[in-house]
Amino acid sequence: MNPQAEELNKVIREKSPVVFELLSERGKNIFFPKKGILGQTADAKGTRINATIGAAVEDNGSPMRLESLENKVNIDPSLVFPYAPSFGRPDIRARWKSMIYDKNPRLADKVISLPVVTNALTHGVSMAGYLFANEGEKIIVPDLFWGNYNLILNHAYGAELQKYKLFEGDKLDLEAFKSSLEVDGIGKKMVILNFPNNPTGYSPTIAEAKQIAQIIKDSAEQGNKIVVFCDDAYFGLVYEEGIELQSIFTYLADLHENVLAVKIDGPTKEDYVWGFRVGFVSYGVKGGDAELYTALEAKTAGAVRGNISNSANISQSLLLSAFEDPSYKAQKAQKYAIMKQRYDAVKVALNDEKYQACFTALPYNSGYFMCVKLADGLDGETIRKILIEKYSIGIINLNNVIRVAFSAMAASDAKELFEGIYNACIDSKN
Repeated sequence: MNPQAEELNKVIREKSPVVFELLSERGKNIFFPKKGILGQTADAKGTRINATIGAAVEDNGSPMRLESLENKVNIDPSLVFPYAPSFGRPDIRARWKSMIYDKNPRLADKVISLPVVTNALTHGVSMAGYLFANEGEKIIVPDLFWGNYNLILNHAYGAELQKYKLFEGDKLDLEAFKSSLEVDGIGKKMVILNFPNNPTGYSPTIAEAKQIAQIIKDSAEQGNKIVVFCDDAYFGLVYEEGIELQSIFTYLADLHENVLAVKIDGPTKEDYVWGFRVGFVSYGVKGGDAELYTALEAKTAGAVRGNISNSANISQSLLLSAFEDPSYKAQKAQKYAIMKQRYDAVKVALNDEKYQACFTALPYNSGYFMCVKLADGLDGETIRKILIEKYSIGIINLNNVIRVAFSAMAASDAKELFEGIYNACIDSKN
């Protein structure tokens, strides 16, 4: 093992033996290189002639760039063309952390890490898998989950997705969740909590969020060592009263010494910047301090360095500029209002009782999506094709559960969409 990895492991082991045990073999072996090329480059910072980094500069010391690109970007070239650090730019890391606290008042007295920048949330989930999931280990997920978890965690790292039933009637099946933590007895447990959920668009009520936290705490008190990946991709998009507005991470960040919470979030869906590819990974554990978190941040940055080197500088610069814009919050509120209008239109459209003969809505209250479950005897793939060919409507079929992205359609299209699904169901029977 590299001495730099051993140095980080020593800190983590001393500060939290549980967190050390939760690390995968990859996680234990990874480090951010302070020596070698990166270390020598850091040492040379500020020298008059700096011939260390693998980037080109103009004779005046500014980043070398093509005018055809510079002319299209109204930002200081130093914030666009050079590499960003593997940890992410310090300014956006600090700003995102302050925004996490602003959006989650429950964190006010809790100590969490400084976020590390990833190439959006897909990469954030991947880095979490890298750091914590060994081949053959189980990761607890609901039976309705984002399909890309399969590629990221199962196919890339060899982890097994252990499913539990998400809903019981119109509520979360918390007994099923509790039982999932009891499988295989006491030991290491990995859990993904994704709210608002993709594909269902469901977020827990405040009462359910408290129950989830209590179930995890009880499990930890029984001796389980638990790492929870909080996939907050659709954070903030809640449309009903009584639904938890804050991240489930806020319940877990200092819940118990045996529980490490990993917050995976970013502006992709929150701020409608899908192509910018900027995300963040943050940590919280009871008793966590700056030394522990700095070591975890270094391991995370090392994983990023060994995977993609760093995330795009221009995206980080544009986002930071937007976050500092005085009209940022008002602009976000305007887009939220449009999303809420679409959600409301879906609710109104689904009031038609005739649909119940063909499909029923699964619980939904937030996010970008909602789902309907087809009645027995109907085939989702057949209906999906009929919708495209006959009604010019596109949906996603998930084993006879149809996912509707109301985020991607006008509110005025809601009635036509569900009428089309109903008619396609009728057509499929003929």
